Amino acid sequence: MIKHIVLWKLKEQHNGKTKGTLANEMTSRLLELKKLIPEIKFMEVGRNVIYPEQNHDLVLVSEFNSLADLELYATHPEHLKVVAFVKEIVTSRAAIDYEL
Repeated sequence: MIKHIVLWKLKEQHNGKTKGTLANEMTSRLLELKKLIPEIKFMEVGRNVIYPEQNHDLVLVSEFNSLADLELYATHPEHLKVVAFVKEIVTSRAAIDYEL
């Protein structure tokens, strides 16, 4: 089993949308992937609740049966659409993938 964790810092505003609105939209788009990509075994998105100046704003925690399944997710057209949106609204990203 592979655990895939990604953290993001969001822009304060983008195209007239506030950070809160962007976080909600990003969360919805990410969670929708669970319905579209069968290789995702588990997925949750969390929003930071303390120390916003030093902590990341959003976290994605997901699980896959194998590295091959993670790669299918990473290259899936629906995931790539979300990636394009995310790249527009984030200022930084950190990630880790590890075996359980």
